[in-house]
Amino acid sequence: MQNRHKTIILLSFLGLWLTSYLSVEIQMLLGLSLIFSFGILHGANDLQLINQIEEVKKVNFIKILGAYVLLVLLSVLLFMKVPLFALILFILVSSYHFGEQNWQQILQNSNKVISIVMQCSYGLLILSSIFYFNTVEVEKIILKITALSITETQFLILFLTAIVMYLIAAIILVVQNKQILSPIIEQSFYILILCIIFKAASLILGFAIYFILWHSIPSLYDQIKFMYGSYNVENFKKYFRSAFWYWIVSLVGVFILYFVSKDMIIFDALFFSFLASITFPHFIVIVKMYKK
Repeated sequence: MQNRHKTIILLSFLGLWLTSYLSVEIQMLLGLSLIFSFGILHGANDLQLINQIEEVKKVNFIKILGAYVLLVLLSVLLFMKVPLFALILFILVSSYHFGEQNWQQILQNSNKVISIVMQCSYGLLILSSIFYFNTVEVEKIILKITALSITETQFLILFLTAIVMYLIAAIILVVQNKQILSPIIEQSFYILILCIIFKAASLILGFAIYFILWHSIPSLYDQIKFMYGSYNVENFKKYFRSAFWYWIVSLVGVFILYFVSKDMIIFDALFFSFLASITFPHFIVIVKMYKK
């Protein structure tokens, strides 16, 4: 097991241990603080990443910025006009995005279709486990967004469906290449750890532990290597300076959402929609980055 993953597991269990001593309110504040810091930061440099992609190097920066903002606004419009469709689309896009972070290097030489299925099912397994182990809170958020009530049984069906998809994809991959068995066992172990965390922690803190330690920080590492050739403290400083004002604008947007919301459930729904809206363009940028 890589040292980086050992550190992530150790920090994850430290977060799990903290849940025994922190109230739900403090867990929520801690989780939001993590999301506002590394979580939003890891998607704040998308415009600079686009400039590193060869096909768009000669495109005017204002045009890139306009296209990016337009995509965010279209995402917001989707959540306002067809929230159920937007929610389903967000879950599918996020599933692939989360799975891609863990599997894109492992599956470089595998069949493209089954690789996509594996990445989607892995990410869906993470999301559905968050939903299932936090049914009450998630149901309230979905109700506010879509006016649709989801039962615990439906969350369980989604969770089991993701498990079956993951197992089928894993079996096919092992049949095609037995060397993939070891990373599949390792990634399955990580899923088990995350399920334990999602079960024990509050919704926000459990999601934050995954989103920051397992997704955002590894993504920052990959982005910095892509932009500057290697990861070190100096290059992280360059990344942070480059992303700083985009990060601040995102934080201002979150605080505006907080002040216009009337209660915490409404804020949770608005915050979820906000994250979804900025996820769509970020997803496209990261897909292009990994293709490089």
